[in-house]
Amino acid sequence: MIKQDEVYKIGIFNKPHGIHGELSFTFTDDIFDRVECDYLVCMLDGILVPFYVEEYRFRSDSTALVKLEGVDSSERARMFTNVPVFFPLKFAQDAAVDGDVSWDFFVGFRVEDVNNGYIGDIVDVDTTTINTLFIIENDGEETLLPAQEEFIRGVDPQKKLITVELPDGLLDLDHAAPDEDE
Repeated sequence: MIKQDEVYKIGIFNKPHGIHGELSFTFTDDIFDRVECDYLVCMLDGILVPFYVEEYRFRSDSTALVKLEGVDSSERARMFTNVPVFFPLKFAQDAAVDGDVSWDFFVGFRVEDVNNGYIGDIVDVDTTTINTLFIIENDGEETLLPAQEEFIRGVDPQKKLITVELPDGLLDLDHAAPDEDE
């Protein structure tokens, strides 16, 4: 049985395409094209299920048409509408060592500072601004941390750990709130 901590989300199947079981796939990470892995993992009824990919072709830089083994009709493909798609971490880890993964790969990683210890776990990554930010949670508190190479001292994909060395006061900036009297 595949566990949630063995995969990471790379996209979602949208709807069937045509009559032969192809699926429209919107992805945030094209790792399925860059790493040798014959299958994708789908969340069906709360269970992670692997499906072998017969073929795929890109429609844009964020969408592809995917044909899964055993899905040969539009009726069968409909059961995959709006189904989250995941990629196995064990295949992505080699790409991580080469620095060839998307930011979403790091969701679920622990972040530790060499001076201050445990900061929290990455729950999301914000790429909407010019500076990519790790959204880190620790005991219900959210911290935004710039995902800057100059701060990162090490990445251990096996342990799902990022070690950083942050400038003094950087973590204090995130928790500074304006005075209500001002």
